[in-house]
Amino acid sequence: MNQVRVRFCPSPTGNPHVGMVRTALFNWAYARHTGGAFVFRIEDTDSARDSEQSYQALVDTLRWLHLDWDEGPEVGGPHEPYRQSQRLALYERTAAQLIADGKAYHCYCTPEELEQRREVARQEKRAPGYEGTCRSLTEEQVARYRDEGRQPVVRLRMPDHDWHWDDLVRGQMHVRDEHVPDFVIVRANGEPLYTLVNPVDDVAMGITHVLRGEDLLSSTPRQLAMYEALGAPVPRFGHLPYVMGEGNKKLSKRDPESNFNTYVEQGFLPEAMANYLALLGWSIGEDREFFSLQEMADAFDVSRVNPSPARFDIKKCTAINGDWIRTLAVDDLADRMLPFLQRDGVLEETITTEQRELLIQATPLVQERMETLGQAPGMLGFLFAADDFAVDPDDAQKLLNEQGLQVVRAASAAVADLPEFTADAIQSALREALVDAMGIKPKLAFGPVRVAVTGRRVSPPLFESMELLGREESLRRLALASE
Repeated sequence: MNQVRVRFCPSPTGNPHVGMVRTALFNWAYARHTGGAFVFRIEDTDSARDSEQSYQALVDTLRWLHLDWDEGPEVGGPHEPYRQSQRLALYERTAAQLIADGKAYHCYCTPEELEQRREVARQEKRAPGYEGTCRSLTEEQVARYRDEGRQPVVRLRMPDHDWHWDDLVRGQMHVRDEHVPDFVIVRANGEPLYTLVNPVDDVAMGITHVLRGEDLLSSTPRQLAMYEALGAPVPRFGHLPYVMGEGNKKLSKRDPESNFNTYVEQGFLPEAMANYLALLGWSIGEDREFFSLQEMADAFDVSRVNPSPARFDIKKCTAINGDWIRTLAVDDLADRMLPFLQRDGVLEETITTEQRELLIQATPLVQERMETLGQAPGMLGFLFAADDFAVDPDDAQKLLNEQGLQVVRAASAAVADLPEFTADAIQSALREALVDAMGIKPKLAFGPVRVAVTGRRVSPPLFESMELLGREESLRRLALASE
């Protein structure tokens, strides 16, 4: 069997979206499972919509997820270049050869004429599609059209037969030839379209398997026709299920939850995102939902891809992210939280040795409570605040009432002279002073102290937090609250 060669070939328009990244993941996993090659190709022939910023975002996203590619941008390979905007001469030659061979032709129909014919077809309850008007133009007709200043597109002349393929995900597929009219492969301005460049590059790069989204299923017969016109081997196709959003509607680029960058910015881990995206249409088996990228690659089998739509559940994604956070070593988690603490101004770009040590000590206190790295500033900010420390006004109003202030003053007196300012000693002193002596339930007793010391009702464990803050800073904050 020849080496498996798959490709991920997005267009650099807008931000990477969840469905697109899931497609990259499945292609990568299939290549790694079979010992094949993963080709990363950029389809940037649409000059009106493509952007360099979007291109860089695609590269950064694959790097962030640890989806390494064997050929493509920044890596190179035997089929360079891997950006289609740098391969235009190849497409121009191919289109010219198809025209010379009678497999493609110039079409001079205007958009207005095409729309009129579509409207007639709708009224006659026929499927709208190009009717082959320009298939056999005479030289006189061509000359007249050119005199009118018409700029032609190039259409592929569809063969007169039905289309069949054995889809890796959906099984046997059949499309009648009347449903696939002659289609445009080159715009009137000379820009080649996806219908030309995609199969031409697949042939040039020896692609053997095409795993792509279900939204491209209807274009498969056109691609098969292009392989036939080029006299090239046909790769195996597998169409991955739609990713659905809220309300079971297809997740589109316009939906906020589809923007992959959002999850990076919120502090989701690459391990967790790869894990969760793998579950959108695929199963590792044995009811397992927690696995690494390598485990996925080891087990990946296209036959296990479910053709039914997959729903993106942000709650489940977040829960898996929390599970991954709890697997990290303390030093690793601290390193991953640091950019978020710096981004939100909790720490400066350069941190001191003391701040690093404090972060390491505090990490275990939040590791069991965190769901995303983006929660780190809210949970740990109080530890690094000095003169700018402030209590949340809403939490202060709820808990630092008259009784709350009595509790804070009693707490300050209870811990002021402790021989050792440790979590155990602090807990014993506060329990004795507030719960036993004042007869207050623990939740009501420790809540005001928590707000006074950490600034929030929700924080890392109180007694350990006070130990990390130290006696002097803890007493200073208790005094500020009591005032």
